[in-house]
Amino acid sequence: MSRGKEKRKKRQALLTNRMKRKLALLFSIIVLALIAVNVRLAYINKTNGEKFTKKVLAQQDTNSTLLPYRRGDILDRNGTILATSEKVYNLILDPKVLSQNADEDPEKDCVEPTLQALAQCFELDAAELRATYNEKIDSSYVPLLKQLTKEEISEFQALQEDDETGSRIKGVWFEDSYIRRYPYNSLACHVLGYTVSGNQGQTGLEQEYSDILNGTDGRSYKYLNEDLEQSTTVRQPTDGHTIVSTIDATLQEIVEKYIDKFIADYTNKNIEGPAAENIGVIMMNPQNGEVLAMASNVDYDLNNPHDLVENGYLTQEQEDAMTEEELLDARNQMWRNFCISDGYEPGSTYKPMVVAAALELGLVSDSSTFLCDGGQTVVEGQPRIKCAKRTGHGIISLEGSLMFSCNDALMQIGADLGYENYLKYQEIFNFGLKTNIDLPGEANNAFTVFNEDTLGVTELATSSFGQGFNVTMIQLASAFSSVINGGYYYQPHMVKKILDADGGTVETINATLIRQTVSEKTSALIRQYLYHTMYGEADANGNNATGRNARVAGYAMGGKTGTAQKIPRSERKYLVSFIGFAPVDNPQVVCYVVVDEPNAADATSQASSSFAQEIFKNIMKEAMPYLNIYATEEIPADMQDEVDAENAAKEEEATEEGTSEEQEEELPEGTLVDPNTGETVTMPTEEEVAQEEDTGEIPSGIENSILDNADENVQE
Repeated sequence: MSRGKEKRKKRQALLTNRMKRKLALLFSIIVLALIAVNVRLAYINKTNGEKFTKKVLAQQDTNSTLLPYRRGDILDRNGTILATSEKVYNLILDPKVLSQNADEDPEKDCVEPTLQALAQCFELDAAELRATYNEKIDSSYVPLLKQLTKEEISEFQALQEDDETGSRIKGVWFEDSYIRRYPYNSLACHVLGYTVSGNQGQTGLEQEYSDILNGTDGRSYKYLNEDLEQSTTVRQPTDGHTIVSTIDATLQEIVEKYIDKFIADYTNKNIEGPAAENIGVIMMNPQNGEVLAMASNVDYDLNNPHDLVENGYLTQEQEDAMTEEELLDARNQMWRNFCISDGYEPGSTYKPMVVAAALELGLVSDSSTFLCDGGQTVVEGQPRIKCAKRTGHGIISLEGSLMFSCNDALMQIGADLGYENYLKYQEIFNFGLKTNIDLPGEANNAFTVFNEDTLGVTELATSSFGQGFNVTMIQLASAFSSVINGGYYYQPHMVKKILDADGGTVETINATLIRQTVSEKTSALIRQYLYHTMYGEADANGNNATGRNARVAGYAMGGKTGTAQKIPRSERKYLVSFIGFAPVDNPQVVCYVVVDEPNAADATSQASSSFAQEIFKNIMKEAMPYLNIYATEEIPADMQDEVDAENAAKEEEATEEGTSEEQEEELPEGTLVDPNTGETVTMPTEEEVAQEEDTGEIPSGIENSILDNADENVQE
């Protein structure tokens, strides 16, 4: 046993020794490999170290500067700038560069001169500047001020460029930036919208076309090249596209002017309160769906869109009493575009579409007549649905149903149409569907119109004269345009062209024809009826055309009044409207005016569409000459006094202006106004000249002139 143990011990010892020798050999190999690597690295460093150092440094991004793009402009149809991006500058301090130019010698130090120049030119606190410099001495980018104008940075730039002071101003540069500006402040505010940080459009065209208006930022890279020299690579920014809107700035100004006039005239006029709850106006070209103007009684400064008090939407006391949530809701209401976002019952401005549908289907004709006895009982046992004229219009023609705005006749026409045809034409005229105008926030009022499950006999009767369902202004204006333009429904739109940053055309946005609603024959009849709605004479029953207050003397126009009783009916509050066009034979412009709850003494007065007709007339009187729509008609006898009074007022105004100019031109005898300086100069008289020749005395006030002439004579 002992001999076997001894043999095993010897064998184990032998194996252990072999393992030790192998480990020693492996260790020696690793050591030799490391020595070889170190030797190789030393050799590479000695022979090619500079080459590899340059390669590494060349890859280091020592400074990267953002080059912002310029957001595109928004122009009106004639090229007037409505929204633009102005270049501004951010003041940037580079403490790292500045610290590299620090020196103990006051004559060579750049830190103090730079900080002093900043404090001097930008009214910055010198102590705070030094603290910022010391705290961020390793930083290369410290914004000090933002959105400075060219004028505001010019003084500092002059110091930088000066041969004496510029050498000691280091580590300061100006980063290009842009700020959105609206030259006309609140003009077309709901159409244009505004932007927030990051060039994000909010409401209006700014939001709808934000991606097109925006471009792509560029960047400037500074790096060390292979020669350890600083080089720069620049990727230029791509500016955004410009959009040419369909808006006409002049027409927009006219529309807003007469909305403001109505507000000034009617606020607190009959009762204490605003001129109206809401006022909206749309002008559009019925031949292609282009919106020429769009405005409401609420506006705000696009350069300051968030301040409810400054924009006159709230008083300071009201704002102070509101929570943040309430303030946000108030801002949203201020920004809301009434013309596309609010639904309401249209009233009688809906009637032309109902009559057109019945004509198109052959259910009525130009020779059709109706008996209006003041109302209709459409369901036995239910209250009688009354006409606006309680005593009845008597027997009237199809034209009279529009001229006199007879609800009774329209209920009879609606009954002739029936449920299926009514719903068919409701869809043809696009009611209950979005128009898809290129603006955000268009209301979807599909749930407010009737369908085959909800359209009963009563609903059919009231819908025929524009009650019981909702529309938006843009819906009704678009449908009406199709009825008077020959029967063509165009999608309303706000942009007609897209331009690149150099002014080249990227895209032309043509009219989009959706469908034909009625025939040219039907359209011509409707135009005739609506012309007589404004200019027709009273009939044998004493019924008067309802649109006469909207007439503009000398022009051939057509139009339709509207009065809608609001819900709840028991409160007897009304929304009144007027939609008209010109010229009557070839419509070039449609103007639609809505006045919600005008300031009136009582319910009967408030139900009068004369409020809307007044705004319409004022707008069209100024807009038609601008649009080269000429007066072609004789002045109606009942308008002659109005025209004479207007002409007399113009003559009186011209006389006053002429008298004022004459008074301004009257000068004391012997004096003239210098055309260059505006200074009144007394001319020398012959006696003064003779005195100067006889005595050598120079009259006061002309000494320098004579001496100048004397010098010239000497030189000659």
